[in-house]
Amino acid sequence: MAAPCRTDAIFETVVEEIETNEMCSKKAASLAPLVLHMVAECPVTKARVCDLTLPHCTVNTPVFMPVGTQGTLKGITVDQLEELNCQICLGNTYHLGMRPGPELIDKANGLHGFMNWKRNLLTDSGGFQMVSLVELSEVTEEGVKFRSPYDGKEILLTPEQSIAIQNSLGSDIMMQLDDVVSSTVTGPRVEEAMHRSIRWLDRSIAANKNPDRQNLFAIIQGGLNSQLRKACLEEMTKRDVPGFAIGGLSGGEEKDDFWKMVTLSTDHLPRCKPRYLMGVGYAVDLVVCVALGCDMFDCVFPTRTARFGSALVPWGSLQLKTKQFAKDFQPIDQECQCATCRRHTRAYLHALLKCDTAGMHHITVHNISYQLTLMRSVRESIIEKRFPEFVKSFMKRMFPTSDQYPRWAVEALASVNITLD
Repeated sequence: MAAPCRTDAIFETVVEEIETNEMCSKKAASLAPLVLHMVAECPVTKARVCDLTLPHCTVNTPVFMPVGTQGTLKGITVDQLEELNCQICLGNTYHLGMRPGPELIDKANGLHGFMNWKRNLLTDSGGFQMVSLVELSEVTEEGVKFRSPYDGKEILLTPEQSIAIQNSLGSDIMMQLDDVVSSTVTGPRVEEAMHRSIRWLDRSIAANKNPDRQNLFAIIQGGLNSQLRKACLEEMTKRDVPGFAIGGLSGGEEKDDFWKMVTLSTDHLPRCKPRYLMGVGYAVDLVVCVALGCDMFDCVFPTRTARFGSALVPWGSLQLKTKQFAKDFQPIDQECQCATCRRHTRAYLHALLKCDTAGMHHITVHNISYQLTLMRSVRESIIEKRFPEFVKSFMKRMFPTSDQYPRWAVEALASVNITLD
């Protein structure tokens, strides 16, 4: 008698999943050119696998998105990105708006045409520069006043102007302009920024001229205050935008605070919408935050660290400028299939770093490959119902002994039922 009951239960689960996917797909399709199809969910954690259909191609999540601030990833070509099977990368509205400017890019049929990039693009709103260029900016209800780091000219970036620039760029995913404060700031300024971000979201929605071609994501704010985060989540999810980002983190806050805000956010975000955790790129952070329910990530880390001669590997990183690699004729990682690891040795890269920017270029290719391969491995483990085992294996390889596991990561994983040995 037990077997038929299990069969019935499985049948009901399958039917429910099909109905949920159909509902999500119909809802997304009616709103904007974005369809989220749920492929698999981890039965232990909050990790999930989705196919995110966007105008230029389907993005398989969980996904790491490399950052190309000014229409290019530093040290890597568009052809190489395609070779690595990168499905989506980033551009920055503030910097592209400064130079070469939206008018020129618009004439090139948007950023896709300007870059000759046939896959998806996500553009940041310019809000992050409120923190990174804080000495050059001033926030008012109207927008953000910047003093250009290029020519000193004063510029006012409003939610409407941010969307207008992104409309000209033609990105597949646009971000609202939000009021960004450092994650280490506390007090009334955090609440002010949270409420202003909600108001700016409404202005961004109204300003979008291409809702049929470009998806606008909201950005959840609220700092490290759980009540403010919840209030922002409740209010922003009333706006039926195509996706949501978790903002205001990865800015120097304690990791204990970071992961708790991440999991609080995923607990309250709609299941049918993509969840984008902004500014996260360390391997451990990626794996843990997938377990906490995030789908999309971005960070300059893999490309920036490559320019300092640091190559990412499953056990941490290799500082290839150091003397120990001068006569090391192994590839960066023997298991890696990127062009750099197939063709070049650590010794060669060590020598190049002393005299030629090509060394940085080769390491950049490897680091992007590492990030994308890691996320593909995560995705496969979720589909195959072995994600908790993957996480344990990943942590054991990354850290020589269990007492070196970051305490925050141990606690975060325990919150979603993964107990590290």
